[in-house]
Amino acid sequence: MNCEDLKPLMMALLDGELPPEQREKLESHLATCESCRQELAEFIAMKEKLAMVKFREPSDDELDRYWKSIYNRVERGMGWVLFSLGAIILLCYGSFKLIEEIIRDPKIALILKIGVVALIFGVVILFVSLLRERLAVRKADMYSKEIKR
Repeated sequence: MNCEDLKPLMMALLDGELPPEQREKLESHLATCESCRQELAEFIAMKEKLAMVKFREPSDDELDRYWKSIYNRVERGMGWVLFSLGAIILLCYGSFKLIEEIIRDPKIALILKIGVVALIFGVVILFVSLLRERLAVRKADMYSKEIKR
């Protein structure tokens, strides 16, 4: 094996995931190859430095400032609107194609065709009803703007 083939073994050694037979192979190569020993030492030093890096969580004040920005609220809202719109379009198109295929297929019984069409239309009606209810409650709920997000 050459030096390039042993680099993944060095990473596995650092992660403690190297099987004993491959570890022996790597150690015998490291005993004879100065450049690989030096590279392993650099990897060890890098791993130690990275272990000291800690990501801090933003404070509540920072999050409050973030959400008070109109741009951030509009950006998130616009993302959800576009995502929802795309999902609705795809679901409607898929439902339409499903209904079209079921209606055209002469092997499917009429009662099954009626059942599938009723099921799909029922889901659409329930979705629209739920959406209307949520919008109506949102307008009338005087506490909805007091909740922190």
